[in-house]
Amino acid sequence: MSSSLILPPLSLYIHIPWCVQKCPYCDFNSHAQKGTIPDTEYVANLLDDLEQDLPYVQGRKLHSIFFGGGTPSLLSEQAVANILAGVEQLIQFEDDIEITLEANPGTLEYNKFSGFADAGVNRISIGVQSFQLDKLKALGRIHNDNEAKTAAAYAASSVNTFNIDLMHGLPDQTLEDAISDLKQAIELNPTHLSWYQLTIEPNTLFYSQPPQLPQDETLWDIQQQGHELLKAAGYIQYEISAYAKADYQCKHNLNYWRFGDYLGIGCGAHGKITLAADNKIIRTEKVKHPKGYMDLTKAYLNKVWDVELDDRPFEYFMNKLRLKEPFCIHEFQQRTGLDFEMVKEQINKGIQLTLLTQLSKDKYQPTAKGLQFYNDLVDLFL
Repeated sequence: MSSSLILPPLSLYIHIPWCVQKCPYCDFNSHAQKGTIPDTEYVANLLDDLEQDLPYVQGRKLHSIFFGGGTPSLLSEQAVANILAGVEQLIQFEDDIEITLEANPGTLEYNKFSGFADAGVNRISIGVQSFQLDKLKALGRIHNDNEAKTAAAYAASSVNTFNIDLMHGLPDQTLEDAISDLKQAIELNPTHLSWYQLTIEPNTLFYSQPPQLPQDETLWDIQQQGHELLKAAGYIQYEISAYAKADYQCKHNLNYWRFGDYLGIGCGAHGKITLAADNKIIRTEKVKHPKGYMDLTKAYLNKVWDVELDDRPFEYFMNKLRLKEPFCIHEFQQRTGLDFEMVKEQINKGIQLTLLTQLSKDKYQPTAKGLQFYNDLVDLFL
């Protein structure tokens, strides 16, 4: 049984692949910078890439834009301005579009923040990770605590809203270390805090040379005490690792988690697009390496594939169940093109295991236990 697909909001992800150096925990498509970044050439390729993706827009305006990486703040202010001007020539922006740029807290980057804002960026996400020098060194970060604090001040004076990325569960981290980091982040008064646990991913230095991470009991204490600290400071948890002051949730990430659509341009960027007329959902992936991506004799698109009907429930719930907000039958049907009866058995199992609760005839929500045991909950839909 199936339902009708409805076009969801459309976002744009722009991948900037260069970093000053590769961090040992990072499994993103990033490359250590060697010499000058080819700003002009890369911008031209990004806009050509987007132009080829225009059939996927299907009359929609852009809901949000996110510059990720790598380290997007390595770009010049003019390069960012040229990208945004070029994008707006190709696709209309919603009036309240959110435009986020990820930044390192290093001096050379935060001096550009006001220029990025002049270019149209209205949200900056600062990759702090920790305020403790030994932890920063272990993570391969090249900034110090003072640079992180200065970057936050620059962001606060440049844009309407800024995020601090902070990790816990770091090598040799104690409960006191983690809470100290969190307190220092809160003192900087960001509108949004992404507070997430370090995980060891394949194809990273940490995977081949595992560091000593905190015991599970310590991790539990960090999460419990950290959550209470954030709550007391006025931050509302709206996703497993995301906390925001009222009305400052990240619109771009919310669109991912609500199974919205997004175009992905740049090296290795992924996209997800609904083709309602064909009852299809597709995913796209662009060429990974900068050299191959900027080779004008080759296509930007590396591969495209269908999200099969049987896979759609898992893909929807893998995203949606990260959120504390309810999900409803109506949205599930519109976003997946499937009848809700297809997942009723799994939903009932989730309720039986107290991982889900039913709020009304057509609304359900993860319980606190469901968020805590997110993997077990999502596995029900495999």
